[in-house]
Amino acid sequence: MEYLEFKISCKEEYREILMAELANIGFDSFLETDKGFDAYIPQEDQDENLWKEVITRYQEEAAIYIEAGILAKINWNEAWEKNYDPIAVADKVYVRATFHPTKFQDYKNEIVINPKMSFGTGHHSTTYLMLEWQNEIDHTGKVVMDAGSGTGILAIMAMKLGADRVTAFDIDEWSVENGKENFEINGFHTLEMQTGNISSVKTEEAYDLILANINKNVLLDEMEAYAKHLLAGGQLLLSGFYESDIPDISEKAKKHGLTLKGKKVRNQWTSLLLKKLD
Repeated sequence: MEYLEFKISCKEEYREILMAELANIGFDSFLETDKGFDAYIPQEDQDENLWKEVITRYQEEAAIYIEAGILAKINWNEAWEKNYDPIAVADKVYVRATFHPTKFQDYKNEIVINPKMSFGTGHHSTTYLMLEWQNEIDHTGKVVMDAGSGTGILAIMAMKLGADRVTAFDIDEWSVENGKENFEINGFHTLEMQTGNISSVKTEEAYDLILANINKNVLLDEMEAYAKHLLAGGQLLLSGFYESDIPDISEKAKKHGLTLKGKKVRNQWTSLLLKKLD
């Protein structure tokens, strides 16, 4: 499989926004650089019109400069080893790759992720915010759902924080395989990741906590399903959208009996904590 490679220079404050926009149109891997980031997509998956629309929309304000090329093969682990740095969320959790030395003694928890994508490693603000929230929420003995689990990092965090059971799933088969690998690396040999979405996978009757770090459109579409799967008094933790999207997300949540309890913002990205009415 040949990959298209785009070396993108941009203003720092637009780096994560652009990666998210490109992920929504089929780009599956990103490497952050000093000047911006490198973006990769299978050649047959690129939609030229969607690509041009995203770049044109941000070209001027983000000061975008692009160098394009083709890669016949790419060793993601080798590439990540050159570009990937560990992430620390206060003293709560240290997220590192398999090739980094452990710092378990300095943090309450450590998560090891075999790095193949930038989303789901803690580098992206939405994942960072979700991890920050999780470390403020009591998971002990709780039944948790991780919708759109990706690398499985949030499911792993839930288990390390004492969750009794976690239902993890993703629609992307590659992500499911990567998630299973990360579960094994972190010692959760019985933790499974299913392929599918909330309407197609096997779930528990009800959940104490649902985690969903996806994107605005999916969250709006699935809000009713999240509410139905929550116990009375259960919590819903969302991310994957901008601060400007809060009114739309909050309005849809309210229609399904979910009350906004708090928010966190990082680099224009937002994470909301909601609670189902008792």
